[in-house]
Amino acid sequence: MISARNKTRLLKALLIFLGLVPFWLLLYAMLTDQLGANAIQTLHFRLGDWALRFLLLGLALTPIKIITQQAWPLRYRRILGLLAFFYASLHVLVYVALDLSWSWTAFIDEVSKSPYILLGLLTYVLLVPLAITSTKAMQKRLARRWLVLHSLVYVAALTACLHYLWLVKLDISQPLLYLGLLGILLAVRVDRFNRNRSVGRLKH
Repeated sequence: MISARNKTRLLKALLIFLGLVPFWLLLYAMLTDQLGANAIQTLHFRLGDWALRFLLLGLALTPIKIITQQAWPLRYRRILGLLAFFYASLHVLVYVALDLSWSWTAFIDEVSKSPYILLGLLTYVLLVPLAITSTKAMQKRLARRWLVLHSLVYVAALTACLHYLWLVKLDISQPLLYLGLLGILLAVRVDRFNRNRSVGRLKH
């Protein structure tokens, strides 16, 4: 019989495997020339999509915990966060290395014409310290400061959605969908905060 700890490890391994499937599919599509006429742009956009999806999935775990009153969903929050950072890193790397060829001049020129790029970079900058401090050791070391630092994930999710919305010029249905999902996830947290505060007042 599989112990609870081993079951959790297996589920984490499965989650990592499934989380990397989009990467391998994109890599295969790139190597077999299946990304269309503008392969670099397609690769860049799809990596960004997956980064945002995993970011929102990670944020969805707390509402799932609240609704189900089960703590187990939070065991997988770190993996989803790191997957989001992984795809976000590739998203930035493809843009800087393949699209701009590491040209600082080209970057400045692009930013002047497309300011949404700065919003995307801000999102990535916010994700970096979250990824670095995602271990249990850092959580213990930072104590309460860890919670304050990791609350930046809400800002990162918002700037990522706005970056996507600003980027899209025609069909904005998908970025609006992501913004709507983010709004629901934040609303659940606000509702829980208000309920806890009301309970605290009643006790006093």
